[in-house]
Order: sequence, then C-alpha cells, then structure tokens
Amino acid sequence: MAMWRGLRVAFVLGSLFMILLIIVYWDDVGGFTLYPLREPKQDMHHSDDAQATTGPPHSASTSSAFTASSTTPVPKEKRGGAVEQQVEEEGSDKQEQRKETTREDAEEEMSHTTEVGGEQEARKKRIMDMCSGKDAVDFPGRTRTFEQIPNRELDHLIVDDTHQIIYCFVPKVACTNWKRVMVVLSQSLISPSSGKPYTDPEAIPPDIVHNSTLHLTFAKFWRHYGSLSRHLMALKLQHYTKFLFVRDPFVRLISAFRNKFGRPNEDFYRQFGSVMVRRYGNVSGSLPETAAEAFKAGVKPTFQQFITYLLDPETERESVFNEHWRQVYRLCHPCQVKYDFIGRLETLKSDAEQLLKLLKVEHLVRFPLGARNLTAVSWERDFFAHIPLTMRRELYKLYEADFELFGYPKPDSVLHQ
Repeated sequence: MAMWRGLRVAFVLGSLFMILLIIVYWDDVGGFTLYPLREPKQDMHHSDDAQATTGPPHSASTSSAFTASSTTPVPKEKRGGAVEQQVEEEGSDKQEQRKETTREDAEEEMSHTTEVGGEQEARKKRIMDMCSGKDAVDFPGRTRTFEQIPNRELDHLIVDDTHQIIYCFVPKVACTNWKRVMVVLSQSLISPSSGKPYTDPEAIPPDIVHNSTLHLTFAKFWRHYGSLSRHLMALKLQHYTKFLFVRDPFVRLISAFRNKFGRPNEDFYRQFGSVMVRRYGNVSGSLPETAAEAFKAGVKPTFQQFITYLLDPETERESVFNEHWRQVYRLCHPCQVKYDFIGRLETLKSDAEQLLKLLKVEHLVRFPLGARNLTAVSWERDFFAHIPLTMRRELYKLYEADFELFGYPKPDSVLHQ
C-alpha cells in the first residue's frame, strides 16, 4: 500500500513538472501571442464620437433676440414660457438637422465602403482565377504550395504580432512609407531624441527603415522558432490580416531605373550599372571606379542597356533579379498567400485610408503621403521610344504575369508602335 501511495505522489509531481516545463517553453518562444486567436482591439474613441453627436447647450442670446423683436409688452411669466417654447423648438430643429446630416454621412460612408469592398473582391477574384489556371497565362511557381517556397524567398513578408498584420513590401511601390508605418505599429525602433518608440512615421529616416535587421520577416522564422517555424507561419497566414501594394509593372521598371541609375548610386553602379555598360555599351578600356566619377565622365547605363540586361538569360543564371525589378509574384507569392487587401499606388491615398480602417489602427498611425516624385504612366512612351519593338514585347512577356494578376491593362501603345 505504501508503495502505491509513493507511486501516486511521484506521478502527480511528475505531471506538475511537465506542465511547468510547457509553460516556461511557451513563454520563451513568445507565449500564446504566436497563436493569434484573441479578439481584435476595440477603438477607444467610440465614447468621444457618441458625445460629439449630442447637441451643445443653447445660449441666452436666443431669448434676447426674441424679446428684442417683440413690440408688444408681454407679462413676465408668459414671456418666459414663450422663450422656453421657442428655444425647445429651435433645439429640436437643430437636432433633426444634425441627425439628418449624420444619416447622410453614414449613408455616404457605407456607399464608399461598399464600393471599395467590391473593388477589393474583384482584385482578389482576379488573382484566384489566374492562380487556378482559368487564364491562359502561366508563370513559374503558380502551382506550388506555400511549404515548397524556400525560406530565402519569404524575406519580403514582414510580420507584426501585436496588431496581427503581415505586409509584403514591393520596392518602388511606397514601401518606404509602409515600412515606416509597420515600425510605428510594432514599436521596434527608439527615437534618439525622445528615447521612446517612434510615433510619427515621417520622423523615421528612410535609410534606417530599409535596414533588414529592423523587421521580423518569415525568412527569419527558422532562426527564431526552428522546427516550429512553418507551423507558426501557417497559423499567422490563417489568422493575420495580409496586404500588399502593387503598381503598373512597366512604370515600376522606369521608376527603378530612374532611382538607381539616373543619379550616382555607388552600390548599384558597382553591382549592376558597370556590368550593363561593360556588356552592352561597347566601352573600351577600364570603367571609372566610382559612380560619382562615372557620372562626371558621362558613363552610365541607358534605359535600353537596362532592358537588355533584364532580357539576357545570363543575368539570372548569375544571380536572381534584384528586388527593385523582380516580378511582384516572385516577391509576394499571391498564389500561395491569400491577401486580404491589395492596394495600388495609383489609388494610394484612398487605399491607405481604407486599409488602416481594416487593420483597426487608424487611431494609432496615419499614412504619410507627402510630396512624391511619381513616375507617370505617360512616361512609358518616351522611355520606350528608342527600344526596339521586339524587345518591348519580350519585356512584356517577362512581366505579363504581374500585368494579369493585378489587373493592369496591356500597354498597347508601347507594344504596337
């Protein structure tokens, strides 16, 4: 009997020890926040909105105006009653007008929300149709599963566990400002001036926000969570709100060329610009060592050399496309990740407002629009004017999947001149 009692005590103590180990383990890997099943945070501004809809107290000036307009003396008791009655009537009228205005605003907001929601559903359906093979356009990776995507190709999916958000950033599509927003939400960067996390996206220096160590991406999950990483990715993809922003593919290419090769950029000159000039520019002798020297000597890649570089099969045999001109479907995997919101740079202001409401963070952060030096669609004709027609059509085939997936019209003015 004593032996059985001892076994029971050992069993109970062993069970308690295992439970303690499980609790400590989950605390070490981030607690149950890794399993995003909690309710979204409620907007704390409802009480303020409710107070704003009640009418302000009426001033005594109404009664003064009323008595001043009377020409016949009225007894004090009757005069007071008449004043009170008119104040009540005027107050009632103002309340009715306020209710009517509020109703109209609500109906307008609902109509706008419905319109935006319909546009989002259309964008998502287009992607689903493309990925399911209903469209004749095929592209690499369309049919693979998420598990088949290598970790190194998941480095553009930024995760914010606090607000349950996943953002796939696309270079040259407002990614600097969206990264700033993500930094503010995640409170992952301390302002040197205040000693506290940044609260204003525009205050974050752009060169810092592009530092890859600042953001938690899916590509880093293996380092943090080991064999649990793919399981955690699947959970977050299921429960988090996922978004990306896209842009007309040819306009994005022009923007990348202008930004990286239209002015001295040491990194891009050494890694790409000098290669383009040497291979396709018929340059004899050695090239300038720095971008500043090259620009001073008038040595820089042309747009045609840039396009030739993209179309050259040797380019990707040596190394995968740089993220600034890599296709969006290769950066964000829309056939494997079911995005909840697909924004466009062409409608950035309205899309940003709608997205922040969807994320329920519009009271925490605003998207910094500011002055932007946008590359316009109208520039396509000028940039492609000296590109041979065969090269233009080859380039379209290279980026056709992005045109089709995200609903951008075929650039006939470029392809049929």
